[in-house]
Amino acid sequence: MSDLAVRPSAKPPAAPALWGLPIRTEFSLQPLIKYWERELAQGEKPFATATRALLEKVRQNPVFSGPVADPDAVRQHPELLSALMLAVFSPTFQEESYGAAVLPFQLRSFYSTPGFARLLTEPDGALQFRMDADVSVVLNVRIVSAYSLILERVYGVTLGVEYPWVAIVTDPDTKLDRYFKLIVSRRFLEVEVLGEVPPLPEEALRRIRAHVADPKAFTELLPADRFVIRGFGVFQAVEVTEPEILSAIERDLIEKESIVSSIRFQGLRDKMRNLLRRPELELGVAALEGDRVLSLNFGSQFEHACIFADSTHLRLSDFAGSIYDRAAQERRPLIIEDLQTYPNRTRVEDELLAAGYRSIVAAPLIYDDAHIGSLELVSTEPGALNVSHTPQLLQVLPLFAMAVKRGIDELNNRVQAVIKEKCTAIHPVVEWRFRQAVLNSLEQHETDGDARAMEIEPIVFRDVYPLYALSDIRGSSVHRAWAIQADLSAQLGLARDVLAAAHRARPMHILDQLRHRVDRHTEAVELNLRAGDEASLVAFLRAEVETLFEHLEGYGPEVRTCIEAYRAALDPQQGAVATRRRDFETSVTMINDAILGFLEAEERAAQTASPHFFEMQRTDGVDYSIYAGASLLEDGGFSPLHVRNLRLWQLMLACGIVTHVEALKPRLPQPLDITNLILIQHAPLAIRFRFDEKRFDVDGAYNVRYEIMKKRIDKAVVRGTTERLTQPGKVALVYSQPSEAAEYKEYIAYLQALRFLTPEVENLELDELQGVTGLRALRVTVDVVNARIEPGASLIGAAASAQIAS
Repeated sequence: MSDLAVRPSAKPPAAPALWGLPIRTEFSLQPLIKYWERELAQGEKPFATATRALLEKVRQNPVFSGPVADPDAVRQHPELLSALMLAVFSPTFQEESYGAAVLPFQLRSFYSTPGFARLLTEPDGALQFRMDADVSVVLNVRIVSAYSLILERVYGVTLGVEYPWVAIVTDPDTKLDRYFKLIVSRRFLEVEVLGEVPPLPEEALRRIRAHVADPKAFTELLPADRFVIRGFGVFQAVEVTEPEILSAIERDLIEKESIVSSIRFQGLRDKMRNLLRRPELELGVAALEGDRVLSLNFGSQFEHACIFADSTHLRLSDFAGSIYDRAAQERRPLIIEDLQTYPNRTRVEDELLAAGYRSIVAAPLIYDDAHIGSLELVSTEPGALNVSHTPQLLQVLPLFAMAVKRGIDELNNRVQAVIKEKCTAIHPVVEWRFRQAVLNSLEQHETDGDARAMEIEPIVFRDVYPLYALSDIRGSSVHRAWAIQADLSAQLGLARDVLAAAHRARPMHILDQLRHRVDRHTEAVELNLRAGDEASLVAFLRAEVETLFEHLEGYGPEVRTCIEAYRAALDPQQGAVATRRRDFETSVTMINDAILGFLEAEERAAQTASPHFFEMQRTDGVDYSIYAGASLLEDGGFSPLHVRNLRLWQLMLACGIVTHVEALKPRLPQPLDITNLILIQHAPLAIRFRFDEKRFDVDGAYNVRYEIMKKRIDKAVVRGTTERLTQPGKVALVYSQPSEAAEYKEYIAYLQALRFLTPEVENLELDELQGVTGLRALRVTVDVVNARIEPGASLIGAAASAQIAS
């Protein structure tokens, strides 16, 4: 920003090169006198007598005729000057308007209205204001403007060059900045040509138009010494303080650190003072973060450029019943003109009053229809803030809301960076607790740099109810081994065919010896496949057999056909026959995808009814864990009904998984069965997040038994037999306490009525597992024929259909 109050000498020369202007200028009132003469010559008018008298006085006073060397000379005749200036400035609005007559292309007035003189000029007439422009730019504009006047008056060419300057002045009464748009009139400026008019070819004019902002384009084509500009200019100043301040506030608030930088926050406060014309005004901004209020105000220490680290932390409950609370509830700015007489004061208002503040504005900050913070304006003067300020407030509130939202988003990104660094992905239900832990650690350690280097407080959820279930592909290890065995046998058989064909074409003992080795490997694979056999056999075939193919292809068409069959059977990625393995893996993937898709869809629906923590793991099948309890929820909104609903839903899920996989079986490349198991535990436990492993685990020695059961019950057998508990088409429910079985029997009866389950219920005792004794189980059969659980349909819809059918 430049101070453009250039102060010319008392007697500025009439020579060229004045302040860098190459054209000669002369101050003269002749253009104004000619105006009055034209007015008088146009006929009799009501003021003709007064006009004659005015012109007679001008003729009697030679200082008003011709060029005026000293502007002060005309200022010594204020009455006559004021009378002449009635043609320029309306007498009716002189007290309210801002205008001045200035020397040609100079910032010095010789006449001005009272308002202009008070705000924009020094006693000697020098204009005094600031602009958001460099002095060099302003000087260039003067040159271009002078030449554009010459083009207009001498050549009849209008360039249409306008420069809307905004002047900034400090009001001497309030010491606040005010903004004025300067409108320049050149009506009373004339151009005299010395000698013949210099030619201006069309090519030169095109060049000027192409470089209209470049003074050199004019000075090189129009000789400055051939022109004199005579007369005076007129400035009209129109106040634009409010729109300019609003634009400045918007520009400031777009900046990233607009509300978390001492200099920028002070700048915002000063602009709010200018906007509302209150020099004593103080500004405060607050952001809402959960139950915290992050307060930023004129007393905050901005050291970290972070809305959390630089703010004062208060509790939302501290503001209950206050004007801030009322403003948030009513979602509009509230203004108290005098706190002293406010009848509903709370502790918050009393503290403001004790600090010396008498009037206040409390306004909620709304972003995307959400209340995210508040704006506070306070003054020590009663009545300083009133309803007349409401229009300005309504314009700035969205701008401050945008800045607060950006600050909150940056804080969220910072918190998420810590969570991802230390905790990986977190289930949405418990994310609030991790966020709270990070913010508590930020608050405790007052970190200002890398938040990820700090320690996060322990995250433990107590009294949560666990639910666990497993859908396992029956005998997946055996099926995988069979598939590998079949593929190896097939590849060895293809290798034997190549060697046998080659021996027939050219009998060689070495080829028959290689065939014999292949036969021995084939017998061994069909008898028993051991760990490591697959890798060693593939290595044997690549090193001993496949390396011969290029040579053996010359043994004739039969050998080439066998080699082509061998190569065609190889999997491009594995370099070995993998037909049966591919069928097996494809079947496993299809089953897992079906189960996962079903679980994900149902889990999203279940969250709305009973919010819970949910995680699942994919292996040869899918297992998942659910934890539910009041401590998991930020609002604590949990009841026993929620956990009972989850238990029933879990059993329905098992039925749905059975029916979905049964419907999938005809499309499986390799037929596979699944088994379903549910572990029941009614006793609540505690879970703790393990930062080293980045996962939840049970907390406490007693609760470890639950984790042991989860790992081992899939191997459980019925006591006194070799029968596995888990069986295809059935759901096994393992429990320890009779009360657990009693509750689930009620769910079973309900699902039998809906035809999800067949009528039979098996009550079984289980053999002891390592570290676990006393387990029993219920086993039920899913009614895959009558259960109306269609692929893609929800359990809610299936239950409703079953109720209608029954």
